[in-house]
Amino acid sequence: MPMTKSSNVQIEPAKESLLEVKQLKKFFPVKKNFLHLNKEKTFVQAVNDVSFTLYKGETYGLVGESGCGKSTTGRTILKLTDPTEGQAIYNGSNIFKLSEQELRKVRQDIQMVFQDPYSSLNPRKRIGKTLEEPLVIHNIGNAHERTEIVMEILHTVGLQLEHYYRYPHEFSGGQRQRIGLARALILNPKILIMDEPVSALDVSIQSQILNLLKKLQSELDLSFLFISHDMGVVRHISDRIGVMYLGRLVEEAPTDELFSAPLHPYTQALLSAVPVPKLGTKRERVILKGDLPSPMNPPSGCVFHTRCPFVMERCKSEVPQKKHKTMEHHVACHLYDE
Repeated sequence: MPMTKSSNVQIEPAKESLLEVKQLKKFFPVKKNFLHLNKEKTFVQAVNDVSFTLYKGETYGLVGESGCGKSTTGRTILKLTDPTEGQAIYNGSNIFKLSEQELRKVRQDIQMVFQDPYSSLNPRKRIGKTLEEPLVIHNIGNAHERTEIVMEILHTVGLQLEHYYRYPHEFSGGQRQRIGLARALILNPKILIMDEPVSALDVSIQSQILNLLKKLQSELDLSFLFISHDMGVVRHISDRIGVMYLGRLVEEAPTDELFSAPLHPYTQALLSAVPVPKLGTKRERVILKGDLPSPMNPPSGCVFHTRCPFVMERCKSEVPQKKHKTMEHHVACHLYDE
């Protein structure tokens, strides 16, 4: 029987989907005053039809300018604010349809790290008691065991054991962010949703926190949804990136592919503002004209058409659908219609 040559082609294992966000919408109603009594009810369209998947062990970066809806997306997934429409599928269940008891179990697996750790810490409580609070809520261990767990997690995030007895005002900004990270990790979650976790820190401290996150992700088998406006930071930590503009996801791609071949005009403009570290290398700067439209009254058709340098007539009336340029590179733009 003739022998067949073995193929040298290596097939990558299928990625394990951990969290699926489907057609997520979050509209905030605008309260009427005496100037708007006769007008129809209006809404701030913070998030509009956003869909993406977070795979096990990866970091998905969600990026865009201030007001694009990326932070609202993260908070809505955890139902810290109620969604208007859509689904967030975790372990086969829609998070938005869970009871309070079921939602508490999910929040043990999905934790959030906030942008400003100081405002999320109780100034009257010592750090040790603040970190023990999630263990008390979820009925984990006795008093002695909880203290040991807190001591261990302080060491994990690079803090000292004596920090257990200090108050929030006694720490630096970087130390407070480590405390916020410790509080999120203490329940052994599978997913961390991080909302601008390093934006308020000095560059050197940012680097320390990002390196710590990468180390913890490898050791604890974590998956990150990393929300930021800083393309440099997102590039450093993310495996895939989703670009948001005015509540919509306009492009999604693996990090290297997005930076080497951005497709959407908005993505191209964002990347043109990122400094190039190599001497002698120049990148053409793309200047967007006009201001960001109001999410209370977004433009018809493509929401970017009022600032797009390549705008066509159809962009003003037709909402662009997502196109697959490669297996993992998607873009919502009429320029790429077949």
